[in-house]
Amino acid sequence: AKRNLELAQVETAEKMEHQDEYDDSTVAMLEWIWGAGFMAPGGVGNVAKMVEGLELEGRRVLDLGCGLAGPACILAEKYGAQVVGTDLEPALIERARRRAVALGLRDRTQFEVVKAGPLGFDDESFDLVMSSGGVTQTADKLGIFKECLRVLKPGGTLSCYDWMRESDGEYSEDMQYWFEMEGLTYALETPAGQAASLRKAGFDEVTVVDRSAWYRAEVRREYERIRTNGFPRLVELIGTKRAEHAVENWRATVVVCEKGEMLQVYSRAKRAQTSLPETTPETTPVTT
Repeated sequence: AKRNLELAQVETAEKMEHQDEYDDSTVAMLEWIWGAGFMAPGGVGNVAKMVEGLELEGRRVLDLGCGLAGPACILAEKYGAQVVGTDLEPALIERARRRAVALGLRDRTQFEVVKAGPLGFDDESFDLVMSSGGVTQTADKLGIFKECLRVLKPGGTLSCYDWMRESDGEYSEDMQYWFEMEGLTYALETPAGQAASLRKAGFDEVTVVDRSAWYRAEVRREYERIRTNGFPRLVELIGTKRAEHAVENWRATVVVCEKGEMLQVYSRAKRAQTSLPETTPETTPVTT
């Protein structure tokens, strides 16, 4: 019988405060592929999509799952924000702090190691909460969205970039294989499920935009790079055995992306200007 990977992923996500998933060589590989300071694709352009149309000069921003602080440092340096970044892994937070110091952003950034669960910040203390991949790895979507709403100031914005699943139900064999190759914590939601959780948490102006077409082309380019001309460098970074695994992992990623089973989605929602909105059964269309 097929393993119930969805349940396994949820159970893993609930225990993720006890796991460190990114060792030095993995970090080096991700930065080589996605750019210095980044643990998700898209780099500076991805940050720009997440904050498009927002005025951030002097605003207070919370970056959930900040990783190596690539996005946080861009928000501080380019957009003039005051950024607090959090992550579950101490080694990543240490790297984030070093990056901020090296860029001269020590007075505009703060990085904290946290545990899974309620956010340790006061009510109404941030103008923007953003997460690039952090919600992807959180099983309790409704719980984290409620916490984001709590710490946002009236009129504040939540902006997320996540990897999602195409539909509910049993994962295909290709998706199961991709999970096995990744070896990381995922609790994938559907775009419609994400929108519903945001509304149930109390958010207004919910938008969910599927931009998978962009990454379908990008992940194919990444795969071709690491399996051909870039393979010797990959071996230098992580060794031959792990390099071969990484190439197969990327091939599996190409498959689920090109089949449309794994999506790249941007979500945005706002806290009401005055009081928390009532939960509404209204559905939110998913756009592309």
